[in-house]
Amino acid sequence: MLNNKLTMHRLYLKYIRNIVDKTDFGRLAGPSLLRLVDEGMSLSGGGSNRNGRMSAEIWDKIDRSLERGSAAFSDPSKFGCYLVMDPSSQISVNCALRYWGCTIQAGAQISGAFGISPPTSSEELAETVKNNFSPLSFALIPRLSMDSPLDWNAIMRDDLSREARNILSVPASIMSSVKFDSLQKAVTLLMPGFNKSEIRLYQYRGGSELLVEAGDQRRVIVLPPEIRGRVGGAKFMDRNLVITIR
Repeated sequence: MLNNKLTMHRLYLKYIRNIVDKTDFGRLAGPSLLRLVDEGMSLSGGGSNRNGRMSAEIWDKIDRSLERGSAAFSDPSKFGCYLVMDPSSQISVNCALRYWGCTIQAGAQISGAFGISPPTSSEELAETVKNNFSPLSFALIPRLSMDSPLDWNAIMRDDLSREARNILSVPASIMSSVKFDSLQKAVTLLMPGFNKSEIRLYQYRGGSELLVEAGDQRRVIVLPPEIRGRVGGAKFMDRNLVITIR
């Protein structure tokens, strides 16, 4: 996803800037590299003319540009994502869980989940699916026909879509997918749709950052000072990966 690319570009930018500032090769090649990046992103607005700005100013402006783009995807009031699934199909439910996990990994927010009403009414089935996607808001919508293009305006006007309309009309809240426990020196990551064997953890910068790789997505978790250290273990508990730091 685009937001994941923006986030990773910020990470790579930070590492490149660190090399440029702290190595002889970086100080030699840095100005040329920075000029290429600056021109490519059209930040100077004047081709190769950097208008007398210092390298640090351009590094900072590039980082701010990437940060603004990433923040827009993380704000549900500006960029909304909703899951649509068939509750009577376990494959459909599993795919929706996977999309949820991939969206979290990419740094965006899922604002709610919609289930296509099954042919026969089943409150127990709907309740089970609702629990699977908690704490997301969940509602049923009318059964969809794939024989013709979908008219979402008509679908949402249907009486069965009343709860779905309520979800769409209420501003979505930002849900944190990362929890820090300084007492237990643990990090809990919400990762629905994944299993432990698919996840890889890497540490950088003296244990201050945790790179989480799952599927084809990566994200960086900056650890607070009181939790920094080496990964001591990880276990999966109810869609959450709990990582202990020692």
